[in-house]
Amino acid sequence: MAKVKPLPAAAAASSPPASPEQKPAVYTVWMKSLVFNGNGCTVYGADGGIAYRVDNYGSRGGREVFFMDSAGNYLIRIRRKSFCMFRRWEACRCFDDGEETMPWFRVQKTWKQNGAAAVTMHGHRRRTYTVDGCSRKSDYKISGADGAIVATIARKQTASGVVLGEDVLTLTVGPEVDHLLVLGVVVVCGLMNRCL
Repeated sequence: MAKVKPLPAAAAASSPPASPEQKPAVYTVWMKSLVFNGNGCTVYGADGGIAYRVDNYGSRGGREVFFMDSAGNYLIRIRRKSFCMFRRWEACRCFDDGEETMPWFRVQKTWKQNGAAAVTMHGHRRRTYTVDGCSRKSDYKISGADGAIVATIARKQTASGVVLGEDVLTLTVGPEVDHLLVLGVVVVCGLMNRCL
């Protein structure tokens, strides 16, 4: 399979495990499924190889999607909880033995700020992360409870300055952040915007 080559600045970043890291990491997110006629996205690591993927065999914005590693093992199950205009998405971690955790985090659009969404970790009553600009498909930021930006997503730009389409994105995840959590939030934003 052909590899997507990262930008030269991203080449030094390694493909991290699903735990806090000491340095920022850069991913390429292609909002297309690897499955013919499927909906989903593919996440490429700094080495250009497939790191994660989502294949939604149902319709766009399905009620349930699975975030998988490159071998097809489920890592996160995301479900849409619909209550008319009060939609929210809940994510559960999946483990090797098929067991799932209680809801790991929840994402819901906020009505106070235009284009924002609140991410709440299970067991917390207040938002712990905020997605600013969530209604835009290819340019938004994820901030922590203290307001510090922990991840950014933008349209991918080649080394020669060519900006690629809205379905090819660069995700930069800061240090000390769970990369799997951030990637799960990016998938939920894709579901909110009916990109998956």
